[in-house]
Amino acid sequence: MRPDEDSTTPANTPLPSSRPAQPMSARADQQQAAASIIRSQIDHLYDDSQTTEAEGTPVSAQPVTDKSPSNHTHSDAPQPVLEQWKQYHSAWQTYYQKYYEGYYTHHLDKAKQELGTSQDTPQTHDYFVHTKYDEPSPEETLTKDEALQDLRQKLLARVSESAKKVRKSRHFIPITAAVLVVLAFMFLQYNRLLIANVMAYVSPGSIDPQNIVIDPSTDLNVAPEPRLIIPKINVDVPVHYDVGNDYASQMKAMESGVAHFAIPGASSHPGQVGNTVLSGHSSNDLLDGGDYKFIFAQLDKLVVGDSIYANYSGKRYTYTITKKEVVQPNEVSKLTYPTSEPILTLITCTPLGTALQRLLVTAKQVSPDPSASIAAPVVTDTNAEQDIPGNSPTFFERLFGG
Repeated sequence: MRPDEDSTTPANTPLPSSRPAQPMSARADQQQAAASIIRSQIDHLYDDSQTTEAEGTPVSAQPVTDKSPSNHTHSDAPQPVLEQWKQYHSAWQTYYQKYYEGYYTHHLDKAKQELGTSQDTPQTHDYFVHTKYDEPSPEETLTKDEALQDLRQKLLARVSESAKKVRKSRHFIPITAAVLVVLAFMFLQYNRLLIANVMAYVSPGSIDPQNIVIDPSTDLNVAPEPRLIIPKINVDVPVHYDVGNDYASQMKAMESGVAHFAIPGASSHPGQVGNTVLSGHSSNDLLDGGDYKFIFAQLDKLVVGDSIYANYSGKRYTYTITKKEVVQPNEVSKLTYPTSEPILTLITCTPLGTALQRLLVTAKQVSPDPSASIAAPVVTDTNAEQDIPGNSPTFFERLFGG
């Protein structure tokens, strides 16, 4: 037993702590409790006497002559009492509570400073001591509208900054120029396709009320100017007869109306036995001249039984549609067939906006009496057009040929 140790003091009694006379903070008390437990453990680890209990009877401790720690016989350290454990755990819980309170208070204050809503707060924080912050006054709290406005301004600033970076990029101008060039080429190539589909729903001509015929069998004298009238699709257009069947002549005539496509075997005029063939554009390039580039854009809407009127030499001839047919541009034989009746055939390009195929709308004369029709003159043209006329070349066809 140590000289300075009271023999009456139990072995597991902690050494008295040197506390000051005045009260200490709660944190100091908790630290002192933890220190007392540690001192008790160390004291009993190196105690000179040991007390064993055998069959409930205490045995006196044997003196130890060698004070070397290696010669000590270690026994299980006595467990702290319940009250000491409570103080120990309470001290650690309080420590971590204060730590995290200070940690989260610091980040909350930092977020308030970034939003500009906090007052002057300490720049340094004690993670072990909870600091109570004053609540912001109502005047310093952002309203919902102000917060939305602030967010909107930040977004606009970021978008503006990104746009400036893009405009300053050395790749911006070349890419923009390339896109514009591609769009321009696409429009020049396919403008007829876009415009034709719009024009298909727009009236391509203006109908004079006096040209709307109620009785198809009525024999009516009209002005001497040749015209073609189709009331169902609102077409009233001039007709140019005997203009030549070559490509250039047909394109020139179709700029100011529809053209008479006269070839051997299909060269008659209204009122004559045979096939009278009239060609017109359903679509054409926007850069081409003429006021009738979309005159037959709605020709596909005609059906069997619809009426067509042709004014020729001061007389109106009425026709009734008998069939519709789609053929290839080189199938001229579809127009030249033997017949004993006066026939009218309208031709245009199809599908709408292209010149891939030709639409043929065939009608027979019903008024005046077709039996009074005269024979058509025989035409022997060795330079007859081999293909049925269509649209003008597209932009790429003009550029690269075709």
